[in-house]
Order: sequence, then structure tokens, then C-alpha cells
Amino acid sequence: MRRNAFVIIGLAVIFIASSFLYSQETKRTDYKIGPKDLLEISVFGLDELNKTERVSEEGKITLPLLGEIDVDGLTKGELEVKIARLLEEKYLQDPQVTIFIAEYQSKRVSIMGAVQNPGWFELVGRQTVLDVIAKAGGLTNEAGIEMFVMRQNSGGKNSSVQISLDDLILNGNAELNILLEANDIINIPIDKIVNVYVMGQVRSPGVLEVKRSRIPTLLMAIAQAGGFAERASKGGVLIKRIGKDGKEIKIKVNVKNIIKGKKDDIQLLEEDVVVVPETIF
Repeated sequence: MRRNAFVIIGLAVIFIASSFLYSQETKRTDYKIGPKDLLEISVFGLDELNKTERVSEEGKITLPLLGEIDVDGLTKGELEVKIARLLEEKYLQDPQVTIFIAEYQSKRVSIMGAVQNPGWFELVGRQTVLDVIAKAGGLTNEAGIEMFVMRQNSGGKNSSVQISLDDLILNGNAELNILLEANDIINIPIDKIVNVYVMGQVRSPGVLEVKRSRIPTLLMAIAQAGGFAERASKGGVLIKRIGKDGKEIKIKVNVKNIIKGKKDDIQLLEEDVVVVPETIF
């Protein structure tokens, strides 16, 4: 019985891997050739046409016997048919032409910032921001709460799309998983780690290292510090912070009112110090 289970799991893994490879190969088949792509061309029985050619900025290649050929916007299969037709008109009967795209340079996207492997990635077929994040090895722990996709429109103007990473990844909002275009730049800003201090009558006093975009509120910070200790004075909590003028500001808070819903929770700032005093009684 156990052996059969291993066999089933193994077949499932093979099926998933085969499906993925088939999907990737289908995308490559649909890829439209463009400037800077590197093509390896071979013609059976005609060695002088076995060449490696880079597509020019005008979308053309030059081959012996055939001269300049416009290849921009053609798929690999369409170019094979085109070259075969040109050869058949003058030189060969039923020529066998094979095209291999050695480098995908015309349609690439860049991803930078808080990913494991930032850089340029080929854009083969229909690819979304999540596809490219996966290609880049996924997000790092320094990723913020949003990302930006920058692109140049046909009129030459630059535009930027702001996307919430929480909504995209945690909430699975498919509308934010936008399709990418050639030369798009994905920027996932690195979120700086900052400190908030919770001292006094809490169970685990000390420093809280948090992302700048996720600085906790007063109640959240106390909770992250283990909650109130038995002798904590909830009515006399003090927040110390440095103002823009460099002077210390002291904010006294009755946390009981926040817990009861009578007052709003207070958003802490970078380097705030929360002091929970001991009750007198």
C-alpha cells in the first residue's frame, strides 16, 4: 500500500513538471522576435546559411543568398516558413529550416529592490508581476507594503502603477496581478527596519524591531512586548518622542479608554519610547 502511494506521488510530480515545461515551451513558441534577439539559423544541406545573427534595431537580419530579411514581430515558426519560402523560390526544393532563439533581448523586464535576485528577465508570452517576482526568487524580508511598475507609453511618456503587496499576495487580488510589457521596470522598495521601545511594566520590555511601513500602534506595541505585567498602571502610560525641533515630547495616555473604545489607539513613530509605570496600589 505504501509503495503504491509513492508511485502515485511520483507520477503526480512528473505530471506537474511536464505540464510546467509544456507551458514554458508554449510561451516560447508564441514569442515574437524583435530587435537585439540572437537567432541561430540552420538549413539542412546548405551550410553557408547556418549562421548566428543578432536582429538589428530595425528588426532585420542579413543572410547569405537571401540578403536582408525583415523578422520583427514574427514567431520562430513564422520565420522558419518565411526563410523556407524564400529559399524555395530560388535555390532549394522543400528546404528544412530551423530557428533557435539563443537570447531573448527585445522583450525584457527589470525587477529591482527587495527580491532575492534582482535584474533583467526575458518576457516570453503573457507574464504577470507575480510571474517575474517568482523568477527573481521571491520577495526578501525587507520588502515593503507596496510595489511600483514603471513603463514608457507609446507616446514616450512615463507612467507608474502602484500596487499593494498585501492586497496582491496576502489577499490574492487578481486584478492587481497585471500583465507586463516589454521594458517595464518593477521596483519593490526596501523597507527600513526601525526601533520602537517598550519599557516598564510589560512582560518582555525592550526594543521592538519593526519595518518602517508597519510601525505598530500603542496597543499593538504593548501586545508585542508580551502585554501588561500584573502591576502595570494602564492609566498612566507615557509615550516619549523627539519632535521635529529635536526636543522631547511626552504624551500621557490612559490606555483603559482605548481598550474600552472611548479613545482611538495612537500610532507610534520611529524611535518612540513607551513607558508603562507601576501602579501605586
